[in-house]
Order: sequence, then C-alpha cells, then structure tokens
Amino acid sequence: MGEAEQLLQVRFQRRQSAEGGAQFGVPLDQQTAQPDDLGIALSEFVLKYGRVLGHRESAGAYGNLRPVVGELLLSLVLHLALAGLPMLAAALLCARLGVASVPVLLAVGLATGAALAMLAFWAYYANHELGESLSFFVLFGSVLALGWSLWGGRIESGLLRALLVPFALWMLGAAFLLFLGFMHGGSDQPLAMSSTRFSSPLPTDNGIPLFFTEWFFDHGHHGLPPEFPGEWQASDRPPLQTGYALLQHPFGWDRDGLDYQVLGVVLQQLWIVGLWALLVAAKVGRTTRALAVVAVLLSSVAIVNGFYVWPKLLPAALILAAAALVITPLWTGLRRNLLVAALVAALLGLAMLGHGSSVFGVIPLALIAALRGLPSWRWVAVAGLVGIAVMAPWSAYQKYGDPPGNRLTKWMLAGEVEVDDRGTSEAILDSYREAGLGGAIHNKGQNFVTMAGGGPAVEFAGNAVDALGEGDLEATVRELRFILFFYLLPSFGLLLLAPVAMAVASARGRPRALEWDFSLTCFAVVLIGCFFWGLLLFGNFPSRAAVHVGSLALPILALAAAVAGLRATFPRAAVYLVALAGLLMLAIYTPSFEPPPGSSYSVPTGLIALASLAGFCAVAFLRPAREPEPPAPEPEPAAVPVAV
Repeated sequence: MGEAEQLLQVRFQRRQSAEGGAQFGVPLDQQTAQPDDLGIALSEFVLKYGRVLGHRESAGAYGNLRPVVGELLLSLVLHLALAGLPMLAAALLCARLGVASVPVLLAVGLATGAALAMLAFWAYYANHELGESLSFFVLFGSVLALGWSLWGGRIESGLLRALLVPFALWMLGAAFLLFLGFMHGGSDQPLAMSSTRFSSPLPTDNGIPLFFTEWFFDHGHHGLPPEFPGEWQASDRPPLQTGYALLQHPFGWDRDGLDYQVLGVVLQQLWIVGLWALLVAAKVGRTTRALAVVAVLLSSVAIVNGFYVWPKLLPAALILAAAALVITPLWTGLRRNLLVAALVAALLGLAMLGHGSSVFGVIPLALIAALRGLPSWRWVAVAGLVGIAVMAPWSAYQKYGDPPGNRLTKWMLAGEVEVDDRGTSEAILDSYREAGLGGAIHNKGQNFVTMAGGGPAVEFAGNAVDALGEGDLEATVRELRFILFFYLLPSFGLLLLAPVAMAVASARGRPRALEWDFSLTCFAVVLIGCFFWGLLLFGNFPSRAAVHVGSLALPILALAAAVAGLRATFPRAAVYLVALAGLLMLAIYTPSFEPPPGSSYSVPTGLIALASLAGFCAVAFLRPAREPEPPAPEPEPAAVPVAV
C-alpha cells in the first residue's frame, strides 16, 4: 500500500462517488455535514439546529432549492456593512487624530473589529440583554464615529482614498468568492454544500462556530454548552469567529446557516486588508501589490478555505497586519512607540483566539523583529500586558468554565485523537515516550516531507496524469484539488517557478529592488514558521503538517514573496505567470462535481462573480493618489538582507 493510500486510511475515509471517481475527505471522528451518520444519539439541541449542520429529514441532503442571487446580494451587503463599519470607523477616527500611516490605520481597523468580536462573546456569555445592547451600540457608535471623523474634511483626501482601496478590494473579493461558490446553487444548505464545493468532502468544522453561537446567544453562561458532534467542547476551539457571529446575530439572522455562511466568507476575506497593509508598508510598487493580492485571491488557499468557513483565514489577516508593522521599514520607528506595542500584541493575541495554529505565524514574526532591532523593555512590558489581557479570559474559561479545553492541542502536539482525561503535558510526554527517539525523528521528518508533498503528492499526481490520459477530466481535477489542499509547496502552483527565477537572476548579478528585499524577508518568515511548524507538531498521521493544520498566513506570505521576487527579476514575465496561474486555478475550482440535487449552473451568479473579479483587478491596479510608483532601483551589492 502506498503512503498516500495509508494516509487516507488513517486520517480520511475514501469513498467512491456514483460516477466511480474518488471522493476524499471525511475525518474518522466526524462526518461531512451529516451528524446522524456518526451513529450518535443526537441531543435535543442538535436536533433543534440540525439544519445548520446540513441535516434535514424531509428534503434530502440539500432541501428545496430557492432563488440565490437576490438573497445573497442582500445578505452580503448586510454583513459587509456590519463587519466593515467598526473597522473603517476606527481607522478614520485615528486618521482624524493625526495618524497618517495607511498600514497602521488598517492594522488598527482589523484589531478593533476582532476586539469588538471578543467583547461581544464575553458580553453574550455574561447576559443576553448585555450582548444585544453591545451589538446595537457597536453599530450606531460606528456610524457616529464615521460621521464625526469625516465631518469638516479634516482627513486629507489622498489618505482617505488610500484607506478605501483595501476595503473596496475586500468587498469585491468577498463578492467574487461568494458567488463563485454558489454558482451551482445550495443556498438552502450552505454549510453542507460548502464542504464539497471546492474540495473532496470536508468535516463539519465549518459549523462549529455557528453551533456555539446559537448556544451562547440563547443561554449565555447558564449551563455547559452541549458537545458538538464528534465530542468537541466549546472550549476546544478558540471563539473569535463565534464572537463575530454573536455581534451580528441580532441583525437579520436565519436558522439555515446562510447568513453565517455569508458572514464567514466576509471574515475569511479580511486577509485582503491585512496583506494590503503589508504590501503598502513594504513600499513595493503598485503593479507588484496588485499582482500579489490577485495571486492570493485566485489561489487554492484562499478559494477553499475562504468558502469553507472554518476559522483559519480570519486569524491570518491579523498576522499579516502585525507583519506590516514588524517586518517592514516601519519597524524602525514603531518599536519605540508604546501604543504600537499594544497594537501588535492585540493583533497577535486575537489571532491566537482565532485559531491556535496562529502560533506558527507569531513565532517567526517575533524572531524577525528581534533580529531587526529589539524594542525597549517598556515596549515589551506593554505588549506582554496587553497579550495577557486579551488571552487570559479565554484561558480561564478553558480551565474553569468548560474544562479541559485541550483536545485540539493534544491532537496536534501529542498526536492523540481520542478524548481522554490526561493533561496536555502528560499526553505529550506519553506520546514521545511511546514513539522513542527514532520514532520522534521519523515523525518530524514526515512533517517536512508532507510540506514538500513527498510520496503522497507524487502518487496523487500520477493518478491525475492517468485519469487525464483516460479522458476523465473530473477525476483529474479531483486529484489536483486534493494535492493543492494538503501539501504546502504544490499548493503554490505555477508560482513555484519564482524561487528558480530569483536564483537565476541572483547568479547573473541582477540589481535588487524593494520587491527583492520584501521577497527575501517574507520567505525568511515562511521558512522560520515552517521549521517550528514541523518541529512542534507530533507528526504521526493524525497530526501531520498538512496546509490546513498550520497558519494560513504562511502560504499567503509565500505567494506574496513569490510574486515580489518575480517582479524584482523578470517583471513582465511575472504579469503573465500570475495571469496564467489564476486562469489555471479558475479552471480547477469553477466546476461543481457534487452539486445540490436538481440544481444547475446559474448564469447571473456566474456573471456577478466574474464582474466582482474584474472589479477587484481594476481597483487593485489603480494608481494611488498618495503613493506614486517608486523610481527604478539602482544597482546594489549582492548581499541578501533579512529585513526590508
């Protein structure tokens, strides 16, 4: 049996579709949007919200189809406004108070939105009326703050336009992915459909935040939340996305999960704002910025994880915003500012409250920051206090409110899938003792092999080639989707050529540019993150370093680094390669292989997705008013810097 097949047997069940093609995906402890398939005696709560999980007794897997376009548009506008108003208000308020740095303002906006989401979580946990009051206060307070910030024209028009560009890109990017995802229907059962839309069947993880949103909205701290099917406690998963859902729950919320699905896409696409902040802070050229965000938008990482709304891309946005302050020229001045210390700590702490895998983005940022210049002890002290203030309440809840809250940690760091009463440290020590030195070294090696693709990726690629030779395009695309979903290096697609081009250009003594420095710095962050990712994960089959197990900030940074590296070496070729890579990804992810019964491709939905993508590209390539294209770089020494 090949390693790829062994991996599937241990971690995933492999089933055959009705057409005879391979259907991948379902983890052994969960089922894809069908909780009753687990053979679990569902609690009354699960039965009440069974539709949210994709189960409907009377109408098949997806229920009755309903018109999509109008409903999606209304829901999208609503949730973009509810999520965007607090962020934009905070950014403009700081701009009126004299902050003129676009990356800092965008970071403030992202941190404010996430902090308010966590505040909403704790407010609803304390008292339902308090939570609803906060929801309305945030909405109306944001509108008032926006009005006051804009009143009198005190914000310079160029700064205002520069701030609006990333928010416009975020809105268009969310519209593109949402309508691409619903191009073949499925709005009656959005979470179930999204688990198969761009991949083999995925687990019900995308429904976990919604499951606990409904509980905390109705019950707060009265009683322990029921377990999510698969024995997941509320304390096992960080609550940031649940907080966002609670904050918006009083405004037009349905029980079918469509509002939550739309909100989830809106939140996952915030990586656009974070990446834009990083690119502006690095002072790369306009075309490089545009190509980088387009390359990520049309990548497997953003398409799959953006529509299947488990909370993994959302914390990546916060890490990217922190990176804008830490790994760019801004760091020289910001490392002396105590308010920035609080901002960086808040971004990283909130990212950890989005998903625990964010630690693999936090570690390299901390190390790069130390190499580029240590801040003062006061800066470190302020950052530490803010980090503790952000994370301590959730840690206390895990320990005292709904203990033990360590299942996912034991799964990743000890390779233990089964639920038991051991503490995290005890489970880790037991697992390493059982594996022995040789087994532990082997497991770590397999983590790095998994990142590279190794034997399993080669085997699946061979399957794709065989299927293509037989004329079976569906099977070919299914195999390619599997490779792109699991393995880090293959997920870069055609942009894997970038390091080769950079090596060739470096050997020829090509001049460096801002793009070159930025690319090297981002690749350094990715390599450091991958090193700790492979080192800390236990590395047996259940806890191997597949893409979705780590921080998605790392592949985003790698894609941005690849684009910047190409622009620094072969600028015209970079444009063609990004365009070709994007078209290839659209060809892979546009088809719907497991559509809702009785559905068909919707022309209006497809046209809106296409128009949103065209609008995204147009806005991305606009020449900003405040930031003209930098002059051509002068030749510099061949030394390779760690920082920008």
